[in-house]
Amino acid sequence: MSITAERKAALIKEYATVEGDTGSPEVQVAILTERINNLTEHFKGHKKDTHSRRGLLTMVSTRRSLLDYVKKKNVDRYTKLITSLGIRR
Repeated sequence: MSITAERKAALIKEYATVEGDTGSPEVQVAILTERINNLTEHFKGHKKDTHSRRGLLTMVSTRRSLLDYVKKKNVDRYTKLITSLGIRR
């Protein structure tokens, strides 16, 4: 259900705004999106896993807050981010 260290490093490298950037909203949204997608696949086989579903809802809420922040600061960055991640909004 969690992402591997290699996949996380690849996401950081792809979405970082500057070298060594691990905390920008783009990187955080990309990592959260990967974790959300993994959990969504998990729930296809484990429908009654309500404890993990609560964690999924928390991650979706956090991602939504980060996306709202990016949209408020710079709309171009927001549209680029959601198109590259395939998030519909």
